[in-house]
Amino acid sequence: MYGPPGIAYVYLVYGMYDCLNVVTEPPGSPAAALIRAVDPLEGVDRMRADRLAVERRRHAARTDAGAALAGDRLARIPDHRLASGPGLVAAAFGLDRDWTGTDLCDPASPLRLEHRAGDEVADVEVRATARIGVGYAGTDWAARPWRLALAGHPAVSGPRSTR
Repeated sequence: MYGPPGIAYVYLVYGMYDCLNVVTEPPGSPAAALIRAVDPLEGVDRMRADRLAVERRRHAARTDAGAALAGDRLARIPDHRLASGPGLVAAAFGLDRDWTGTDLCDPASPLRLEHRAGDEVADVEVRATARIGVGYAGTDWAARPWRLALAGHPAVSGPRSTR
């Protein structure tokens, strides 16, 4: 997270979930944006396969029967919910801590941020809400409106009142 802006910082949270962050500040200044959700535009089959691979590494899906159940469950998830949480983003893209340091602004990178014409978002569509899952940090930190989301977007994770 101390690297240059545009670099991936992937960390393990709660010893279970990898989370993708994009470094946002100059080198030496630790700041990053957590990618909380992604709306799949293409590659849905690959996302489902990567999610299943993560499930297979977990205890319940290590057996063939467990993997079959996980596969059936994943098949029922709507496309827009495949990466609807920070741990699910990393799972849907097959990311783990080995991706830390990847230049997300390099057009040749296998993982990158891209701007598509027509994808501009009006300020009125962006909502700032309280953070999720950081209650342990105290009310002052948990209540800060540092969670940005597109208002009403179906891929946004969190309490339904903030979707």
